[in-house]
This record gives sequence, C-alpha cells and structure tokens, in this order.
Amino acid sequence: MHHVGTTYLKEISGPDSVFNTSIAYVMMEAGARLDWHKHPGGQILMITEGEGYYQERNKPKQTVRKGEVVKCQPDVEHWHGATPESAVSYMASSPAQKGKTVWLDKLSDEDYFGKNATKTTPPQQRTRSFTTLQNEMEINGREKSG
Repeated sequence: MHHVGTTYLKEISGPDSVFNTSIAYVMMEAGARLDWHKHPGGQILMITEGEGYYQERNKPKQTVRKGEVVKCQPDVEHWHGATPESAVSYMASSPAQKGKTVWLDKLSDEDYFGKNATKTTPPQQRTRSFTTLQNEMEINGREKSG
C-alpha cells in the first residue's frame, strides 16, 4: 500500500477513446496521507472539503483548503494528505496518455509532522471504496452528501 491511514476512493470516470483523462473522488480521514509519488502527465487536485497538506520534494509543505486547486506538474515528486486534525476530500484529474502514478519512497514522519513536531501514532491503514463509506454513513445515521 502507498499510504497511511484510512482513505476512500471512487473512480468517477476512466480514460476512453475520446477523453484521455481519469477523474477520481478521494476522501481521507484525519492523519491519512499518501507516500511520495509522481504523475507522468501531471495531476490536478480540487479540494472539496476539509484541510490537507501538499508538498513537492525539497519545497515547503503547503496547507490546502476547500475551494483551492493544486496543479501537480508532470513528473514532479510530491505527496498529499489530510492534516492530523482534519479530514480532506478532493477530486483528482490526471491525463492517462503518459502513464499511471509512479510510487516512490515512504513518506517519513518528519516530512508529515515537521522536524520539531510531536508525533502521534499513525492511523490504522485502510483503503475502502466510496460505496463502503456510503453504507457506513447510512448505518450510522449520518446524512449522505451529494
């Protein structure tokens, strides 16, 4: 697996003979994050809920919030995820003609928390489908969004 914590992933639209773009909806619980990776064709993240982090290799970590858009340039090594205190959701769009995500090294606690931050126990690692989340929301009596 290429992440820490619980993430929900729903592929909205895959590439086909007309549209060569993949679109996915991702929900990450607080503390969840992806490992270092890159996209040969780049990627656009549209933050739809919550607060998260985005960092390119050898650059400062940025906080991203609902309504913001992040353009990950082709072949730029980066990671993204939720903050320790907040879940984050986003739509991810990636052109498929140049290949799939290339996974690199594990994200260190130092990269995620910062050099002098107090570290907490990483969240349990799980990946579940968006349908599983919808079912859990119905069982727990929470309203479904969208």
